[in-house]
Amino acid sequence: MGQQIAFHKADQLKVKPDPEHLGFGRHFTDYMLEMDYSVDDGWHDARIVPYGPITLQPAATVFHYGQEVFEGMKAYRAEDGRILLFRPEMNMRRMNQSCARLNIPAIDEAFVTEAIMKLVDIEKDWIPSKPGQSLYIRPFIIGTESFLGVHPAESYKLIVILSPVGAYFGDTVNPVKIYVEDEYVRAVRGGIGFAKTGGNYAASLKAQSKAEELGFDQVLWLDGVEHKYVEEVGSMNIFFKVDGEVWTPALNGSILPGVTRDSVIRLLQHWGVPVKEKKISVKKLFKKAEKQKLEEVFGTGTAAVISPVGFLKWEDRLIRVGNGEIGPLSKKLYETLTGIQTGRLEDELGWMQEVSSEETAVAD
Repeated sequence: MGQQIAFHKADQLKVKPDPEHLGFGRHFTDYMLEMDYSVDDGWHDARIVPYGPITLQPAATVFHYGQEVFEGMKAYRAEDGRILLFRPEMNMRRMNQSCARLNIPAIDEAFVTEAIMKLVDIEKDWIPSKPGQSLYIRPFIIGTESFLGVHPAESYKLIVILSPVGAYFGDTVNPVKIYVEDEYVRAVRGGIGFAKTGGNYAASLKAQSKAEELGFDQVLWLDGVEHKYVEEVGSMNIFFKVDGEVWTPALNGSILPGVTRDSVIRLLQHWGVPVKEKKISVKKLFKKAEKQKLEEVFGTGTAAVISPVGFLKWEDRLIRVGNGEIGPLSKKLYETLTGIQTGRLEDELGWMQEVSSEETAVAD
């Protein structure tokens, strides 16, 4: 894979959206990154091109056999003007783990990170600066070979698109209501639950609609075999503060290894807060709640960062967590992570990478 990145300038740039009404994933920047893969050439032809439609054959692998992976990252504008990425090496490492499971050729993690940084640098004027805002980065890979038959494609396309976003759940960090799903199954050990691929999210849509009809924001999945043990929320990993300890489900092959999840565990350890990765019985959690020992519940993810949980419903039981508001530990984690990400707090753990303006793209 060569180290040059071609840059194809757009004839006309877009009008940027109102920063007061960004929402999440609704607006897209002027440019995107593309690369192609073939058996003969490997990953090649890295280029930054105007954002727009892509052309695929109707028999492309991605449409029929779901050969696809993606990632979610963010770029932040610090108060001193620097542009920062949060632990991008972990996203690239996880993307290759997903690729391995979906039988997609591995990417050069360092080069794709460099290419993403160049794209972000070109689009830096799109990065919003109000609290809770950022530039969402969505890399994805799709199988493009045109054939009908169940075997891995021989050609692929990597694309990275950017979207200026506000806070995932709105302007304030309000606790969400979680519905514990005990009918449908999202993933099982040995499957693709740990990979970041569209099939996992497609499997969650029916239960998510059911939860929303019942007045809940998100679904908390149980294990797919016994339906007894907590796994993750549809768009987040999950944590419980129980009697002074923090618990989170252990990675078991059906849970996404979240970047924010890992960061929270490391922060808690750094602070000396007891944290355990373990099998967590939903029945045990509700018993702890009855004894007033379930102190806080929160989800973690790139989009929401920290999302406190105010209510949990399982079968015919509904519990309120704490006083239904964000707990002190959840608040501290949110303020610390967002403070590090935006450069307001010292990056003691060395997580942030600065986007430089060095000329690495070659204009056409």
